[in-house]
Amino acid sequence: MKKVFFKTFGCRTNIYDTEVMMGQLRDFELTDDESSADIVVVNSCTVTNGADSGVRSYINQVSRQDKKVIMAGCGVFNKSQKLQDDGKVFGVLGHSQKHNINELLKKESGFFELGNLSFIDEKIVSKYHGKSKAFLKIQEGCDFRCSYCIIPYVRGNARSQDEKLILNQVNNLAQKGYSEFVLTGTNIGSYGKDKKTSLGKLLQQMGSINGVKRIRLGSIEPVQVDDSFKEILDESWLEKHLHLALQHTNKDMLKIMRRRNKLKSDLELFDYLANKGYALGTDFIVGHPGESEEIWEDGFRNFKLFPITHIHAFTYSKRDNTPSAVMKNQVDGGIAKQRLKQIIQVTKQKNLMFRKSQFKPLKVHVESKKGEYYFGYDQFYNEIYIKSKKDILRSWIDIDKYEVKGDRNEASV
Repeated sequence: MKKVFFKTFGCRTNIYDTEVMMGQLRDFELTDDESSADIVVVNSCTVTNGADSGVRSYINQVSRQDKKVIMAGCGVFNKSQKLQDDGKVFGVLGHSQKHNINELLKKESGFFELGNLSFIDEKIVSKYHGKSKAFLKIQEGCDFRCSYCIIPYVRGNARSQDEKLILNQVNNLAQKGYSEFVLTGTNIGSYGKDKKTSLGKLLQQMGSINGVKRIRLGSIEPVQVDDSFKEILDESWLEKHLHLALQHTNKDMLKIMRRRNKLKSDLELFDYLANKGYALGTDFIVGHPGESEEIWEDGFRNFKLFPITHIHAFTYSKRDNTPSAVMKNQVDGGIAKQRLKQIIQVTKQKNLMFRKSQFKPLKVHVESKKGEYYFGYDQFYNEIYIKSKKDILRSWIDIDKYEVKGDRNEASV
């Protein structure tokens, strides 16, 4: 039986998609050892030109090892044809072809199956390889068209997974011992828009399932926090951390980026959630074309007003075939890096202040062990390192006493 190794690039949605593909294999053996594999399936990411380069470099490396390389994921829509023409890739399968992977891998000749961008997964994941928590993809695609983003063009428009299928999957995984669930998708805040329901209503049903102790969300848009979502904010199973995408905090820059954010209402929402005891994360892009010194200074002043404790900030990276890629007034890379440091530094300071101000016990899901420390995240999505003479791996513990350090908390139990 031939051995198959999966290499996953990119986001949590890709992690889920890889698990779906793994679950469809019947005539092959899965392996965690790349060197022993006969077939390597590369689940690619194309969010930036840099991501494309990383995928291409890996494929070039593996193709020299006399292995059959299969390319899947977002990168197949704009990069796979040339890689296959150059003999680097044996087969190509698009998102909607994941359920056919077993039959496709048996082909003796090369294949190119892009599929379509209107599908929704009907297969569920029943277990996760090497994971202490379960990832659930609740929707696919995005209706937003931000100027810098390629993802809607390789994932399609927003469409929601069937509610019963999601809840059955949660029930199944909870019965197998999974108690923390991470919701993912291209734009999870759009869930239910096409089914006359909402993310908040779905979460309410998930939280009532026996065995569910924590639900963590991927990024959502501020405009998607509706009344049904606000109704669940006090539920014990909802992680006390939300990631709300801002991308910038200058009105002119938001227009250039084709964002739907409104600065005043965004700040009001963040303050409301912070007063409810939530740690708050966001995305922020510095150095996007058109970010003049004046725009940057105004945006940075505004940013400091937000009660942000976590950040996914990065310098703008050109993504071919997007409106931003051809915009004028490009920003010098050195300047962009300095702006990035400022954003990150402010967030680190606010995170430290947040952790010092917490007096509630930390509820920690212990995920792994690193040297003498066990490692996990508390309900505010802050890292904590724990020393213990007992084996506490994959357990839930409450910690009353801990030491707040610069980048994490530490405790002994």
